[in-house]
Amino acid sequence: QVQLVESGGGLVQAGGSLRLSCAASGNIFGIKSMGWYRQAPGKQRELVAAINSDSSTNYADSVKGRFTISRDNAKDTVSLQMNSLKPEDTAVFYCHLRSYYNDYWGQGTQVTVSS
Repeated sequence: QVQLVESGGGLVQAGGSLRLSCAASGNIFGIKSMGWYRQAPGKQRELVAAINSDSSTNYADSVKGRFTISRDNAKDTVSLQMNSLKPEDTAVFYCHLRSYYNDYWGQGTQVTVSS
């Protein structure tokens, strides 16, 4: 069983920064990518950023230049540095791990950006 434990959410003023971290544990084989999705009230869950096994990255257009994803392969952790936060970034952020066999999700961490 794979578990993803997130940390780092919270309340921040517009223009501020937060760092999210996610630690994966359990029987993990063949990780293809790790990343972050978010879901705002009344909206669909969307990809924020992902880092692939070849270290290539993908970002949503809305966060390019503001968010940076990184991964520690030795520890199976992924982090998301979020700078210049905007009120529209307010959402529940979910850690995601894709292996060759399955997709796994964290429980989510709330990020609230006040104007």
